[in-house]
Amino acid sequence: MTKNTHDADVAFIQALAELLNENDLTELQVKRDYAEDDSLNVRVSRKPPQQIVAPQQAQSAPAHYAAPAPAASAPAAAAAPAADNSDPADHPGAVVSPMVGTVYMQAEPGAPAFISVGTSVSEGDTLLIVEAMKTMNHIPAPRSGTVKRILVEDGAAVEFGAPLVILE
Repeated sequence: MTKNTHDADVAFIQALAELLNENDLTELQVKRDYAEDDSLNVRVSRKPPQQIVAPQQAQSAPAHYAAPAPAASAPAAAAAPAADNSDPADHPGAVVSPMVGTVYMQAEPGAPAFISVGTSVSEGDTLLIVEAMKTMNHIPAPRSGTVKRILVEDGAAVEFGAPLVILE
């Protein structure tokens, strides 16, 4: 390969990188054929900006998250005092979703649920899974305690900061 061809290839790759940035692309791949046995195959990629999301206890959730607990936990919800009608996100034992996604109560279909009302959990135990962008994210118990309420149903969509479980 001559110096001219090399310089042209470098300019071509730089133009691809600019095209990648200008159009907010994450990856671009091009094959350039020069002759039968001479080609240039280029893949230019960049990582999308990382978004670090931390759960916020003080954030209030949309009204549909304040709905009564699923049927499986109805007896425990009925046993709660009447003054417990406040927003579950404000409860000191609320475990909130650290991301937007879909909740799964068990590791796989047909498997037993990770938790149920009355289950004792240790810090770090998996409470449930939130699937986000085809990644299964295990949501650990932030502290030891007993599951008092489960505020989401299996397969339900959740928003960032939505209360999932009440631990006491």
